[in-house]
Amino acid sequence: MSLGYWEESKRKPEKVLFLKYENILQEPVKQAKQLAHFIGCPYSEAEESQGLVEQIVELCSFQKLKDLDVNKCGKRLMGNMHISHTYYFRKGEAGDWKSHMTQEMGQRLDVVIEEKFNGCGLQI
Repeated sequence: MSLGYWEESKRKPEKVLFLKYENILQEPVKQAKQLAHFIGCPYSEAEESQGLVEQIVELCSFQKLKDLDVNKCGKRLMGNMHISHTYYFRKGEAGDWKSHMTQEMGQRLDVVIEEKFNGCGLQI
C-alpha cells in the first residue's frame, strides 16, 4: 500500500495536512483553526472573539450540509448508473461502519490495516 501522502506529510508538514474525521467531530473549532492556518488564512483575534470560527463550523456542520436542497434531491451519473445525492450523506457519526459490516469483518479489516500500515506511524 502506498503511503506517499502520509510520508510526505511527515517530511513537509507545511505541504500536506491530514485531518481525521473523528477529530473533526470531537473538536471542530480546533480543526477549523488548524485548516485555516494550513491554507494560509488564519483567523484574526477579532474574528475568533466575535465567534466567527464557531459560526463557520455551524454553517459547515453535517446536518446543515445534509439539509441543503441540492443534497436532498437530484442524481449524478456515475458510469451507467444514476446515484441519488442523498447517498452522499449517511449519519455523520464515527463508528457507523458497524451498521454496514459485521464485527468479524471489522476485525479482519483491522488486521489488514495493521499489516499494511505497520511501522509507518499512521493511526486510523
